[in-house]
Amino acid sequence: MITDQNYISETLKTFLSLRTEAAITNARKAELQILVDYVSTTSKSKNPILLNFICTHNSRRSHLSQVWAQVMAFAFEIDHVTCYSGGTEMTAVFPMVIKTLEKCGLAISPLSAGDNSVYSIKYAANQHPIIGFSKRYDAPFNPQSQFAAIMTCGHADVNCPIVSGANKRIPITYQDPKAFDNLPIQSQKYMECSELIANEMYYIFKTVKQSL
Repeated sequence: MITDQNYISETLKTFLSLRTEAAITNARKAELQILVDYVSTTSKSKNPILLNFICTHNSRRSHLSQVWAQVMAFAFEIDHVTCYSGGTEMTAVFPMVIKTLEKCGLAISPLSAGDNSVYSIKYAANQHPIIGFSKRYDAPFNPQSQFAAIMTCGHADVNCPIVSGANKRIPITYQDPKAFDNLPIQSQKYMECSELIANEMYYIFKTVKQSL
């Protein structure tokens, strides 16, 4: 991983330096390989790499996946990657997701407040921030064609069998940290989910880099 990238904070540099693939099983690596192959093939063809991470409410897992995929693409210098997220319905980014990403060292600023707040999520000083807010996967903000739809929750994977405009549909599902809301271990479990997703995105983009 490239570490001297003018990241927004030392906390984020440390978080990234601790990423590892050690706990990823061979069976899970086989699941992740589909996304590795898609990114690698698209990169070699010199086409834009558009990744839309989708879960039911676009409130937790899809945002964490979008953020860490974008950060890891930058860290491994995989060009022309733009990451998005969406849901089968629109809700709001859950506040604990924002708090968790801030603890990881990302600089987050509200752009608008309301029932569906919009956030600037900054990871490097000279890179455009990720714009985080809840939306349907097919919202105008998201790509309309030639993108990979990465299904991050089992419910969306089952209930959204066709994603219009996608040229690849890839199930990479995670357990919902919502199960721990309002419990004393909520913060810990959201961080564990964030670290798990970050580790897998680290593995994906590291493997892509090695293939180019």
